[in-house]
Amino acid sequence: MFERNIYLRRRLVALAAIASLVLAALTLWPAASSGARPPRTHVVHPGETVWSIASDAYRGDPRAHVEQILQSNRLATATVRVGQTLVLP
Repeated sequence: MFERNIYLRRRLVALAAIASLVLAALTLWPAASSGARPPRTHVVHPGETVWSIASDAYRGDPRAHVEQILQSNRLATATVRVGQTLVLP
């Protein structure tokens, strides 16, 4: 009788350890990043510049965003055409 209790206790401890490991693995498993989002696009309208697009699309000082827009769209200059689609990073 005593040996059977030890056997059951060991099985319960092993089962609890396995369940804990599974729960820890599910909790710590990397999920999709909430910060990663698909890039936005913007179609250039008459009178818009890269500076005005950056000012409207982002908060704060648009200088860094202007540079990011230029780099993301592989633009050598800040000249844009009406109807051009720009990727906003």
